[in-house]
Amino acid sequence: MKHDGLIMRCLKQRNFMIGLALTGIVLLAAILSYFWTPHSPTRINVPGRLAPPSDIHWFGTDHFGRDVFSMILVGSRNSIGVGLIAVSIGVITGVALGLLASAKRGWVEDLIMRMADFTFAFPAILSAILITAILGPGTFNSILAIGIFNIPVFARITRGAANAILARDFILAARAAGKGRIRITLEHVLPNISNVLIVQATINFALAILAEAGLSYLGLGTQPPDPSWGRMLNESQTFLFRAPMLAIYPGAAIMIAVLGLNLLGDGLRDALDPRLARSR
Repeated sequence: MKHDGLIMRCLKQRNFMIGLALTGIVLLAAILSYFWTPHSPTRINVPGRLAPPSDIHWFGTDHFGRDVFSMILVGSRNSIGVGLIAVSIGVITGVALGLLASAKRGWVEDLIMRMADFTFAFPAILSAILITAILGPGTFNSILAIGIFNIPVFARITRGAANAILARDFILAARAAGKGRIRITLEHVLPNISNVLIVQATINFALAILAEAGLSYLGLGTQPPDPSWGRMLNESQTFLFRAPMLAIYPGAAIMIAVLGLNLLGDGLRDALDPRLARSR
């Protein structure tokens, strides 16, 4: 019944429904790209370069004659894959460190939080550029760079939320019953902060997609011949006045993905804490 109530609250949230629809479009495009694309996204056809939209090429072709619609479909797969794995790295490692800091306290908490502060001292995109510049461009290194930045984000959020839960009366009752720190953390703290972590993961997913597009735009992310929304934006600059749609299509794809995930996270936050929705 509790889950049914949460679903109903989500369905009543306008932001959640809009975000779900936009995110669903991107996910469907990514799934579809595994089974079908109108043309090969890597097939070069120089005589057909910069062709306008038509029945054959729905979004036209780029400066190499590649089908833009097919590249957008496959690019969604790459963006979602990079974002999902990078956020998973941040969630798994960051939550573990945050729970450890909250449970142990003392010098362990101080060490973990100071390491997080040190990471936050550098802007995310600059840190990602530095890591990929050192390790070399590529999808794996961009995932690693984005994932590393996500770790302190989830570590700090987990530690703050866990400390608030540890101050509750039912935690004192659990301690009085003889439960140890690890058991209390796993049985009582983690389930009660999962809502906060889910919302933050959704928001960071959008940021990861944006970061991947930025790295690919700079030539440090997904490498040719694999399509990437960010690299498509970079390559379209030269033909901005001759074929402006080459920039509009990947730009719109990035906007839909990021906006959808942000609205989804905002709707989830309101659904999980109805007081926020009533205060608006």
